Amino acid sequence: MKRRQFITIVSAAFAGRRAFAQTARVYRVGTLSPVAPITDDSERGSAFLRGMSERGYSLGQNLAIERRGAMARLGDLPRLAQELVEAKVDVIITAGYPMTLAAKATGIPVVAAAGVGDPVATGLVQSLARPGGTVTGISDNAIELSTKRLGLLKEIAPRLRRIAMLWNQDDLGMTLRYKASAEAAERLGVTVQALGVREPDDFEAAFAAMTREMPDGILMVADALTVLNRKRVFDFAAAHRLPAIYESQLFVRDGGLMSYGADDRESFTRAAALTDHILKGASPADLPFEQPTRYNLAINLRTAKVIRLEVPVMLLARADEVIES
Repeated sequence: MKRRQFITIVSAAFAGRRAFAQTARVYRVGTLSPVAPITDDSERGSAFLRGMSERGYSLGQNLAIERRGAMARLGDLPRLAQELVEAKVDVIITAGYPMTLAAKATGIPVVAAAGVGDPVATGLVQSLARPGGTVTGISDNAIELSTKRLGLLKEIAPRLRRIAMLWNQDDLGMTLRYKASAEAAERLGVTVQALGVREPDDFEAAFAAMTREMPDGILMVADALTVLNRKRVFDFAAAHRLPAIYESQLFVRDGGLMSYGADDRESFTRAAALTDHILKGASPADLPFEQPTRYNLAINLRTAKVIRLEVPVMLLARADEVIES
């Protein structure tokens, strides 16, 4: 082959690769969370990216992520959702009911990956099997989970007769989760002390109410408000030697006694699978809401020691994560 012909062929090949690179589709995914934006190296972010990678998406090549976080200022959600519209994202991944509601208003397909509550009861979808709109995702059975959490709390505190429940009254999804927890408690013969909060200052009133009528334990429903004020609840529980159970391992790693809830890594990996279906042309209306299949029990022995609580050996043996120091 003559030198000139070789140069022509090589040049054409490189030109073809450049043209392909210029025309290859870059899929844009937005994330909308209640507090800080979901980072790539967080448990949720890395699980989602790993799930996308397994399906052929590579960050910085054919995948771009637009990250937004409300920092507990839920009034900012419409603006943040509009920013995702202007960024021309193809799908929005959400965590929590208010975020999902704001994302739904954009008309862009939404995958609710965690904390959405009951999407049918809140009106996000028509049914779990056929959502019928722009939202699909991962849900869970709040009544079943609440019964399980209360059962675990009774194992660690057999004399549990009265439980204080903390939740954000302004979050419809979490209010419905609280009601499911209260119903579960009543079936177990446990009296509920309802302590709804709406802003950080309300926690002091909740603590005062508990001090006046001390419960035997605490159950806190997770959302942006309670997450950001979790250390105050930990301190109150420690000061009064109260056993408490939470919905996520995040709380236990930060000093809470115990938690039981869906495995975030599994939920966000499955959210990646739903995202892939949508990017390939599927409609969220036809993608059933899924249920988690893996749940984690976490126990903090350091906290148990502080409140002078002996954790049953059989309960420890069932724990997926035990924090000892």
